[in-house]
Amino acid sequence: MPAARYDLPWKAALTHAFSDFMAFFFPSLSREIDWSKRPRFRDKELAGISFGAVTDSMVVDKLVEVCLLDGSVHWVLIHIEVQTQRDTSLPRRILDYNYRIFKHYEQPVASLVLLADEDPGWRPHAFHHCLLGTVMGISFATAKLLDYADCIDGLRASHNPFALVALAHLCTQRARHDADQLYDAKWQLTKLLFQHGWRKARIIEMFKVINWMMVLPATLQDHYWQSVLKLEKEHKMEWITPLEQMFLDKGMQKGLKQGLKQGLEQGIERGLERGRREGALALLERQLTRCFGPLPKTARSKLAKANLAQLETWSDALPDATSLRDVLK
Repeated sequence: MPAARYDLPWKAALTHAFSDFMAFFFPSLSREIDWSKRPRFRDKELAGISFGAVTDSMVVDKLVEVCLLDGSVHWVLIHIEVQTQRDTSLPRRILDYNYRIFKHYEQPVASLVLLADEDPGWRPHAFHHCLLGTVMGISFATAKLLDYADCIDGLRASHNPFALVALAHLCTQRARHDADQLYDAKWQLTKLLFQHGWRKARIIEMFKVINWMMVLPATLQDHYWQSVLKLEKEHKMEWITPLEQMFLDKGMQKGLKQGLKQGLEQGIERGLERGRREGALALLERQLTRCFGPLPKTARSKLAKANLAQLETWSDALPDATSLRDVLK
């Protein structure tokens, strides 16, 4: 069995539907946020803050700027971590991150942790140190993914996209040593995409989450692709092109930032330079349109004039971008 991949799916889902994440896992905190003002993702800035060594068990790190309804502060930062393994250093690490982010921005920072590990009894929520009348520490909000494991029917019925993400994660944990069980779960979740009345963009985004997270052996993945293509025809909705399928199979599952370039090198290395550039251009245009809507003439002109190296650079920038300008600048 290939190793499950959690990092990219969670990051993609959080960027796509952050308000739904908050409403699903932290509903009481979500009600304090002014959602009329669009959240601002500051992940690139987070990457520039030195945190020292990063453990393998820290999967997802997001930094989001939001405004509060009570107006007590102009804006605050929410630092989100998705933890997939038990790690005793987590509470101290959250304290370190919270302080470093606060020091960098000089703004209030809320730390939220989704515990997505497999130990039901592990529920860290604080780190405090008391010595000679001095108390240093932090308390932070957590949600436990395993708490939803007994609510499978409720997750299937929920219209919140993070119910589907939670299902994909839980099913992957349960079936990681059984390829057939994982295939069945992956296919059931794929068919579930059409039962919520979601818009096309959300269906495609959640399809990517399912496909990236629930990694199948090559033979079963080929069978899955054939089933997906039939499902596309039944619902008259194109999810993937043959070129995208090649990228997904050969590179994108290793991480979108590395995967687009790697998939390009592996998938089209036998073609001529012109063919490689045209393939990269077609895929990038399609992904940009899906993320940001129809492309203006200026953007299309810029893409048409770009060489292969520039197209690869823009492809690498896409996962962290919040606007078309962020990609093409």
